[in-house]
Amino acid sequence: MKEELLRFCNSINIEYAGIAPTGPYDDFREVWRKQIERGHISGLEEKDFERRINPSLTLEDVKSVIVCLFPYYTGNAEGANLSKYAYGMDYHIIVKEKLEAIGRFLDRKIESFHYKAFVDAGPLSDRYLAYKAGLGFWGINNHIITDKYGSYVFIGYILNNYPFEADKPQERTCLKCFNCVRSCPGQCILGDFTINPLRCKSYITQKKEELTGEDIEILKKHRLVWGCDVCQDVCPHNQKVEKTIMEEFKKDLIYNVDCEELSRISNKEFIRRYGKRAFGWRGRKVLLRSCEILRE
Repeated sequence: MKEELLRFCNSINIEYAGIAPTGPYDDFREVWRKQIERGHISGLEEKDFERRINPSLTLEDVKSVIVCLFPYYTGNAEGANLSKYAYGMDYHIIVKEKLEAIGRFLDRKIESFHYKAFVDAGPLSDRYLAYKAGLGFWGINNHIITDKYGSYVFIGYILNNYPFEADKPQERTCLKCFNCVRSCPGQCILGDFTINPLRCKSYITQKKEELTGEDIEILKKHRLVWGCDVCQDVCPHNQKVEKTIMEEFKKDLIYNVDCEELSRISNKEFIRRYGKRAFGWRGRKVLLRSCEILRE
């Protein structure tokens, strides 16, 4: 059945698919506890500590976790003011559709099959699951890195009740050149494979709350109004990566939002134009705030 699963994934252009065990994840428990103690959490993560560690609290009879990577790199765009992951259509929509296609395929093949699919907003750590499924290795910048696509990958996972055999993690890390540590605008990369997300420029560009003076200074260090690519741009593992083969991430690319236009259009018009973009979910005002700060 696992071979059939992987063949199907390949048929819909998913090159990286693996199986993570069902936990509880005691090694991640310690990492996550330390992050909480340090105050290094963004508030966007699952708030129930045990649900973050134990998949069975989300799917009671879970027997395996299918994890897939979705490469999105389409090249560098000169003068862009959006992060590379936001050039194309909203990855939440694209990845969820792919995961649901896998779910429907397995439902036809396996009696009494059921599952829950997540992209970005699930209770578990998607990067940790990708590591456990053997799909990539950890970078100092806390990204999962692949040989073919570097760290330019989205991650989705499917909790399910079929006992697929788990894969083994890759026993290696990045080159530890510390380029990312030195170059990070917010100095959020701590050098121990963890970050302080509150100092990450990408987080700051998405923050709904009022920005602190420190936030504003970090934001000003790079021209992007949404996201941040610095730690990926300077990473040696990303220097000769291939472009995505997924057509969904190659269509309708935009590299900039027009800050003058943003100041003129209504919220309703913003949603009409950008509602299906990865930067659309936070709304017009957050983007406009970054534009105004970077214009100062």
